Amino acid sequence: MKALHQISRFFSKYFSLLIVLFSIVAFYQPSWFTPFAPHIALLLGLVMFCMGLTLKASDFKLVFTKPIPVIIGVIAQFSIMPSIAFIISILLQLPAEIAAGLILLGSVPGGTSSNVMVYLAKGNLPLSITMTSVSTLLAPVMTPLLLLLLAGQWMPVDPTSMFMSIIKVIIIPIILGIIVNKFIPSVSTKGSSFLPLLSIIAILIIVSAVVGGNKENIATAGLTVFLAVFLHNGFGYLLGYYAGKLTKLPVQDRRAISIEVGIQNAGLGVALAAAHLTPLAALPSAFASAWQVVTGTLLAQVWGRKPPVDKDEKEDGEEIKKIV
Repeated sequence: MKALHQISRFFSKYFSLLIVLFSIVAFYQPSWFTPFAPHIALLLGLVMFCMGLTLKASDFKLVFTKPIPVIIGVIAQFSIMPSIAFIISILLQLPAEIAAGLILLGSVPGGTSSNVMVYLAKGNLPLSITMTSVSTLLAPVMTPLLLLLLAGQWMPVDPTSMFMSIIKVIIIPIILGIIVNKFIPSVSTKGSSFLPLLSIIAILIIVSAVVGGNKENIATAGLTVFLAVFLHNGFGYLLGYYAGKLTKLPVQDRRAISIEVGIQNAGLGVALAAAHLTPLAALPSAFASAWQVVTGTLLAQVWGRKPPVDKDEKEDGEEIKKIV
């Protein structure tokens, strides 16, 4: 058990490096990972089940005790990221499938790794956890609706089918995880050493399967996709932070909202693109899976070196600009 815990810590510590390495290997040896492509939804469901095992009723307490930061954060999540994706798609004149995939990435809820980043950044961790949970629960409605409104001009979108997919892949596994955690707490307690490892391995396989299946597309459109993801992620952090600043939230809340907005559930983006759009449309989410972990880690390390006091607000904003 001790060895398993050490392996889990190693994978968690070097997750950003591992996801880049796996992506490179998948590009040159696609046959190693493409057999997993039909199972992307199942793998993502496993990740969401593990997330559900960590959730408790107290994680939603802020919605009732301090709702204003949660409301501001969730509104920022579902307005900033889809809007940025739409603007980038227009300005860069992205191909239809890439544009739809980028907007899908902007329309999914916050990623689970954001909670770890907020903790390391000395941000408001309860706010981060609540934002992730609430945005995930809203995803069955918000993600198909936003995709239909913003990406319908590029590709046909079936919101009803996508709604059902999110219920099956995200909501049901999370609810099952919460139920198990409530009635069989020993499962999450005993699994604390390997559940993060299981989630990381599943995400590595998901991204590698997409990269391996899109080798030719990456060779031709890789730089364009990376530029789009780079801009999307960077402006997400920046505008998320200033959304908190404009509404006069404390620095801890601003850091949490910045990271929550900037880091998307790219695994869900990959699964939905593969099931409802095209494999090429999954590329922005696959690229984001690696890139946002790298930038999120860097931002968390920079912010984690200083206390989150209000007098540092100008420095916090400038540090985002330097990193992204």
